[in-house]
Amino acid sequence: MAPIETPPDKSHWSGFVHGMRLGLPVAPGIMAFGVVVGAAATRQGLTFVQSLAMNFLVCSGIAQLVALEIWPAVVTWGAVLTVAVLAAVVGARLFLMSVSMRPWLGQRPAWQAYSALFFLTDATWLIAMRYRAEGGSDVAVYFGAASAIMAAWLVATGAGYFVGSFISDPTKYGLDLVMPAFFAAMLVPLWTGPRRAWGWAVAGIVAVAVERLVPGWWFIVAGSIVGAVVGGYLDEQHE
Repeated sequence: MAPIETPPDKSHWSGFVHGMRLGLPVAPGIMAFGVVVGAAATRQGLTFVQSLAMNFLVCSGIAQLVALEIWPAVVTWGAVLTVAVLAAVVGARLFLMSVSMRPWLGQRPAWQAYSALFFLTDATWLIAMRYRAEGGSDVAVYFGAASAIMAAWLVATGAGYFVGSFISDPTKYGLDLVMPAFFAAMLVPLWTGPRRAWGWAVAGIVAVAVERLVPGWWFIVAGSIVGAVVGGYLDEQHE
């Protein structure tokens, strides 16, 4: 007898609206960071159309900011390769994040699953995981949250592009603390006990240590890898 496949959950307009409501509270933090990225694009000489295209097609704030920080004065194939590799390393976390979405998107049509992954960011992933942890199953919630966050991101980066000359030092206004504060607040609902905290703590300690000792952005890679290894090891021991 052939196994019976579980049909995918239906999507509803009410779920989409609910997702937008979940995305709106994080929009201010996303917009504050978007202003910084838009300002960085201005300082590096990108046109508004180039900045808008980057912010829509890439939509990965940390990777974009890192790439803009090392943007070469003269664009060569070597420089392009360097920026691409660094952006790929910084965004490698999205690979594991997309794997964690498979139980939800695996039964969806391919066009829905892959279009959903196109909009996968740290914020949409955290909202989706929190919604699923609370028993939700309507994938339209994810699309609603992604739509709200994308709209806020494009508006903020566009505004940041035009006021970039006034934000030469984001730390002066505390804008560099927006994203860490946002992620810390979003991780609280995902707390499942002190065992999971060890991976977070080790990742933070390693990232800070590497940032002090090694120049560049390698602290992001080091913290991510070590934190993932520690978390995976503890999960295996628990099982």
